[in-house]
Amino acid sequence: MNNSKANKSQDIVVLIVDDVPDNLAVLHDALDESGFMVLVANNGEAALAVAVNTQPDVILLDASMPGMDGFEVCRRLKADINTRHIPVIFMTGLTESEHVVAAFQAGGTDYITKPIRAVEVLARIDAHMQTSRLMRQARGALDAFGQAAIAITPQNGKIVWQTPLAREWMQRYFTDHYAENQQQMPVQLLSWIKNMAVSDTSPDKLLPLTIIQARGRLIFVPADTQDDEQWIILLREESDAAQIEALMSIFKLTMRESEVLYWATKGKTSRDIGDILGTSPRTVNKHLEHVFVKLGVETRTAAAALAAGKIRIIK
Repeated sequence: MNNSKANKSQDIVVLIVDDVPDNLAVLHDALDESGFMVLVANNGEAALAVAVNTQPDVILLDASMPGMDGFEVCRRLKADINTRHIPVIFMTGLTESEHVVAAFQAGGTDYITKPIRAVEVLARIDAHMQTSRLMRQARGALDAFGQAAIAITPQNGKIVWQTPLAREWMQRYFTDHYAENQQQMPVQLLSWIKNMAVSDTSPDKLLPLTIIQARGRLIFVPADTQDDEQWIILLREESDAAQIEALMSIFKLTMRESEVLYWATKGKTSRDIGDILGTSPRTVNKHLEHVFVKLGVETRTAAAALAAGKIRIIK
């Protein structure tokens, strides 16, 4: 066995689903020899349980099985937010076009025809794992930098994955909907996505969607809509608290300095700000002096203009 290939494969978990023991044995031995970690299931129900519990990197799925066939297994995998990201490669002796179409309609990523050739299986797995690896890296980077992003399937608006911050904001702004269904887009978002799907406008000119509530605004911006299978949407929250925290981070201000600058940027006088923060206008002006020094400006107008240039202020 090629050591470099084994090293590349050893962290990849493959689930093989087939009701024929001989098929399982042949594929298991070929993949095991190539360094993959191999799991097996001989029926649809077992496949679903293994997929949920172990989160394999790729699934080789027999289309024709007694009881729950491969098409239904795939539909259930893609209906579950915990497993829908897993690439599914159908194994089928059914070469008629309607069966191939059915495989893709069920959510399959690819298909190979029987009799199975190990070299073809290995090539297909390698190709799909490269794509999956890039997606995991992108998702990991978004998580690491605290970005709010969701990936959705544009055909039906289902959420494939979401970063922790995106999940938090979605739960906060769509409390009732998310209590019932965290996999399907709320109706406002679904309508927006459907309009984008039929639009001839280039992605960089697509209008964001803004959800307005008393707590602030949640803005959805299309980031990558080139892939027909998966779109990336970025989220941005605009609220008093979020923007005050942003000013703190950008200008290295204290919480109180950031609060004073924020309300000054919204056109409030020192007396107004004092009333809002429960302090005196004199104290507000002291904080503003510190803000001027940190921002390198000399006037309230200059400070407000500089801050407004960094964040979008809600008037």
